[in-house]
Amino acid sequence: MKKLIPAALLALALVVGAGVYLSTGASAAPASTFVLLDGTKKSTEDLKGKVTLVNFWATSCVTCVAEMPQVIATYDKYKDRGYDTLAVAMSYDPPAYVVNYAETRKLPFKVAIDNTGAVAQAWGDVKLTPTTYVVNKRGEIVKRYVGEPDFAELHKLIEKLLAEA
Repeated sequence: MKKLIPAALLALALVVGAGVYLSTGASAAPASTFVLLDGTKKSTEDLKGKVTLVNFWATSCVTCVAEMPQVIATYDKYKDRGYDTLAVAMSYDPPAYVVNYAETRKLPFKVAIDNTGAVAQAWGDVKLTPTTYVVNKRGEIVKRYVGEPDFAELHKLIEKLLAEA
């Protein structure tokens, strides 16, 4: 019983925190530097001007692997309209696995490896995968999904954001 009380308090804190987070509206995406598989770097500033899906994932995450075809399909559907995707592999994911996954699945978007965990930390201390953020053209986070997104809802949100000036 004593073990359940801290877990219950943690769960309550997460629910309250999520409620506060989701009710506050858009907030600026945290300043981050993403190191891509090809060794180049992309910053949060580079996200501005496009609607971007930032997806924290791992090759060992069953849900991440299961949702990836829909992430690819979403990218393919909207990429010509000012939409981008950035997949950020977690620090515990072996780089060779990430490279192999990206190459064998022919991921059409940029893939970064968060070697130090600093990016996940900056984006709200991401621990659970998949965790996905939708960033508007102004570089503001407008939605966070923990777990697989409802892709129909996600597409409606993307279309709304793409229509904004």
